[in-house]
Amino acid sequence: MQNEDDLRGLAKVMDFMRAISILFMVINIYWFCYQSIVNWGINIGVLDKILLNFQRTAGLFSHILITKVFAVIFLALSCLGTKGVKEEKVTWTKIYVFLAIGFILFFLNWWMLYLPLPLSANATFYILSMAGGYLCLLVAGVWMSRLLKNNMMDDVFNLENESFMQETRLMENEYSVNLPSRFWYKKKQHKGWINVVNPFRATIVLGTPGSGKSYAVVNNYIKQQIEKGFALYCYDYKFV
Repeated sequence: MQNEDDLRGLAKVMDFMRAISILFMVINIYWFCYQSIVNWGINIGVLDKILLNFQRTAGLFSHILITKVFAVIFLALSCLGTKGVKEEKVTWTKIYVFLAIGFILFFLNWWMLYLPLPLSANATFYILSMAGGYLCLLVAGVWMSRLLKNNMMDDVFNLENESFMQETRLMENEYSVNLPSRFWYKKKQHKGWINVVNPFRATIVLGTPGSGKSYAVVNNYIKQQIEKGFALYCYDYKFV
């Protein structure tokens, strides 16, 4: 339960960072396309004062790249905590292509503001290229995060993430039942033990018909309990 709460909290933090990243991008567009924003009638007086104070105190808009760099930094941080669905078609070549396209469209589109076209047209081209570059960087970041966490080509069926270190010690006492096991962990098969050190607390064995419950568990229980000198009452009830 705690783990689920932690995952939800992490997801909210990642969403918040991505929202900040988008906010920096929107602020960049608002400031450097301000005349077109005014012509479109969507400027906000309060926001103008806030951005002017930021410029006066921090010089946030002294260069067109400053807010873009902040947007990419927060975007990268949000991608670090993203764990998407595995996809075999994701390769580093595709990631590099999207990174290159995203970098060009996002960072090297400043010249569109100075095209010999109407201001509205220049602003539209600038906004579209910046949004397209941001989406390409976002896709590349999410894919990169997946590949850095798990090499999907080496682990197509996600066996590594579903494996964990199990008990390898044999812990015996006068009442215990010890079942040998084998498990896969870190690309190796290990020998382990399922140690039922207190069988008096009851044991239930669940499985579909023919899954090996009697062979792997019940028979070992009977054999080991008889070897330790315990009496046995076996009641094998079957539905008719």
